[in-house]
Amino acid sequence: MHIVLVHPEIPQNTGNIARTCAATHTPLHLIEPLGFSLADRYLKRAGLDYWHLMTYQVYPDLEGFFASHPGIRFFLASTKAGHVYTDVSYQPDDYLVFGQETRGLPENLLEKFPDQCIRIPMIEEARSLNLSNSVAIVLYEALRQQGFSGLEKEGHLTGRQEDPAPWLDYI
Repeated sequence: MHIVLVHPEIPQNTGNIARTCAATHTPLHLIEPLGFSLADRYLKRAGLDYWHLMTYQVYPDLEGFFASHPGIRFFLASTKAGHVYTDVSYQPDDYLVFGQETRGLPENLLEKFPDQCIRIPMIEEARSLNLSNSVAIVLYEALRQQGFSGLEKEGHLTGRQEDPAPWLDYI
């Protein structure tokens, strides 16, 4: 899978998305202009110390991105889409494309590829979900469909003895 962010504006969102990409071994593609510097402390802080676990690439514009990746299969996430994201059968090399926080993806792009537009269901009165939440929701559905290939599916207790939480006595 691949995550593509078109003109992201908020460094904390992109940092959170970078962390999700690191945890899932998913490449991140950033389309300029960005609303922040990649050296932004909020971006780095949100990504924690996971930056070495992920790969990302920056493109000057959307045309340059598509020119660098001819023939890719992609899905455009939008509140204006007619298809629910869970109705798609994702493939391992698909690109999930998300727009900027305040405007979403360009209308002309959505109109050009209506069958590749997906949405996360929500109530009519809600404008949208947070970008980093939206990326996580759609990416994890795509990964679930692929059996979470390459990801650890079981946790392991460490056996460390810590001060038990007082509320445990009430369970």
